[in-house]
Amino acid sequence: MDPLIITVTCDSSMSYPGNPHMPPIEDTETIGQQYIDAVNAGATICHHHGVHYLEHEMGADGKRLSTIDHDGWQRLTDKIRSVGTDPIIQYGIASARLPEKIRLMKQKPDMMSYAFNVHDEYFRPDESLPANEMYALHPRDELEEASRAAAEHGVKLEIECFYTGAFWNLQFIRDMQLLNEPIWATLFLGWPGGAWTPPTPKSLTYLVDHLPTGVNWNVSTMDPSTQWALAAMAIGMGGHVRVGWEDNPYLPDGELSKSNAQLVEVIVKMAETIGRPVADVAAARRIVFGETAQ
Repeated sequence: MDPLIITVTCDSSMSYPGNPHMPPIEDTETIGQQYIDAVNAGATICHHHGVHYLEHEMGADGKRLSTIDHDGWQRLTDKIRSVGTDPIIQYGIASARLPEKIRLMKQKPDMMSYAFNVHDEYFRPDESLPANEMYALHPRDELEEASRAAAEHGVKLEIECFYTGAFWNLQFIRDMQLLNEPIWATLFLGWPGGAWTPPTPKSLTYLVDHLPTGVNWNVSTMDPSTQWALAAMAIGMGGHVRVGWEDNPYLPDGELSKSNAQLVEVIVKMAETIGRPVADVAAARRIVFGETAQ
């Protein structure tokens, strides 16, 4: 069993907009420190959203996604990298149009997220606040173009999988030899909206059982009541785990975390309890990018 890779995602501005500890999205200095502290706690992949703004209405192209402040993305990346720990930088804005994402690739993140299924997300944990909703189709010609662009820019795609149809698309693009092996896929459980998969042990087992062969898998659960049990299950199964304010800002006892590092520390303790080592940055890079990665 490989050492456990922990991904941290610190931006709750869309998913939990009422989180009082979340800085304004433009405050890349403070958000960057959240990532640095989480890396020091044991995370090795920083899934970040830079600076972005959700569109208020559906566009003429039938999409409602985010617009990108490219300078803000570079500032946040530079802050995370400023301490020299060299975590894996994963640009996590799956909810942006392809031209914006290709432009972001020029900043040379290690990885970039791409949903290999439809986007249909509905975030409203606090009924007193309006819902944040995102919509987009990702047809196979778009997936092919995105994969070719990622290969051209030396950026590894993180394949976002909300249900098994994403696996079919993954294999379709893989057969075209457009995805760098080993493939890194994240399984999303409990994310509300039309792409929802229930956050249950049966769902996790089903998804893992149907993954294409040779794929490294990571789990993201957006459900405070089940996330920690599913994280423990994933650790025991040999998968990897994503935590942070985007997915769930609450600790196992229901208390709101004051930092993302606290959430990472819970996963580290889980792994230690069952004797699974937590990957350092060098080990994470070997697993994610292959044995020959330096």
